[in-house]
Amino acid sequence: MKKALPLHLTMAGIYVHIPFCASRCIYCGFYSTTRSELQQRYVDAVCREWQIRANYLNDSVHTIYIGGGTPSQLSSMQLRQLFDTLGVKGKTGESPAPFEDALGGNPVEVTLECNPDDLTVEYVTALSRLPVNRVSMGVQTFDDGRLRFLRRRHTANQIPVAVERLRQAGIRNISIDLIYGFPNETLVDWHQDIDQALSLNVEHLSAYALSYEEGTPLYHLLQQGKIQELDEELSLQMYSDLIDRLTAAGYEHYEISNFARLKVEDGESKKDSYRSRHNSSYWHQVPYLGLGAAAHSYDGHSRQWNIDDVEQYIEGIEQGRPTFEREELDADTCYDELVMTALRTCEGLDTRMLSEEDRQYCLSQAKRFLNDGLLTLDNSNLRLTRKGLFVSNMIMSELMKAT
Repeated sequence: MKKALPLHLTMAGIYVHIPFCASRCIYCGFYSTTRSELQQRYVDAVCREWQIRANYLNDSVHTIYIGGGTPSQLSSMQLRQLFDTLGVKGKTGESPAPFEDALGGNPVEVTLECNPDDLTVEYVTALSRLPVNRVSMGVQTFDDGRLRFLRRRHTANQIPVAVERLRQAGIRNISIDLIYGFPNETLVDWHQDIDQALSLNVEHLSAYALSYEEGTPLYHLLQQGKIQELDEELSLQMYSDLIDRLTAAGYEHYEISNFARLKVEDGESKKDSYRSRHNSSYWHQVPYLGLGAAAHSYDGHSRQWNIDDVEQYIEGIEQGRPTFEREELDADTCYDELVMTALRTCEGLDTRMLSEEDRQYCLSQAKRFLNDGLLTLDNSNLRLTRKGLFVSNMIMSELMKAT
């Protein structure tokens, strides 16, 4: 079985799923709803679920992530209710236990996902009084035509305005999401998106190839022949150019789809960066508690996920009987999940975390990829090379035990 995690990775996170959206984007496969009339009952239910499940985590909490959906659809009062129930205070108060972070004295990382058009002056002013110290903003593209294609509500001009408002409100850790590989998108189009993203000077950037998930409107358009997927070679070139341009701009490529700026003090770069500490926990098998409809939890031995129906979720909580499913993880599943997550990171898979049997299996499966220059083994760390990044899914699949 796996060895114990290093001390700096033994603290847990809380994820709160806010499924409400004003409108649905055509590519999104996450659970969401446009039924805004249920928001207050839902927030009440999430607060109640925390009271029911507060003992799920045995470790100190060092990250809180409010995701969705569109969390910025909640009012500032509803967000305040969530934070008060969790026990984390705003800018005017100290964070009480269990929100005392031992990671070098850093405050708890509290992330809120937002849409640019929701970040009005009034809303951002209200955020400044909440414990939010990191904002993740769904930008996707700076082209208004592609934004309309995705059915996004914001315009390109609203993006820099939203960033500036967050800066004025004291948010010093901003992340943006980008999408590449649109139908008919060119390299010039993509380079323009990257350049505009860099001009914002944000601390963190995530970028994903447009995916056609079954059941989404985007998938139906593809099946109906109304759009065509971008050529795979062109999509891979876009990813390669993304890596080159962001690393040249001083961003650390710390996970397949994620880039973070190094922290700077007195004009000098520090060793640590603006990595997403919450998402890094997922990639390092750190326990977390998921609150809300469709939210997942992991305690190191099992996974648990709430029902993906907002009304049934609320009713179950109101009756004191949360509706969820649970899976106990056997040794092979734990191994597969570790391979799948750790290899996504720049540190790679520390093979010392594996049992001797799993280690021998992993290295045996990895041998041909090491010979082909797709993997590298530095001491005990098995990592993807730059060449291996482009076929990462295939490599991970070959190293896993699942059939």
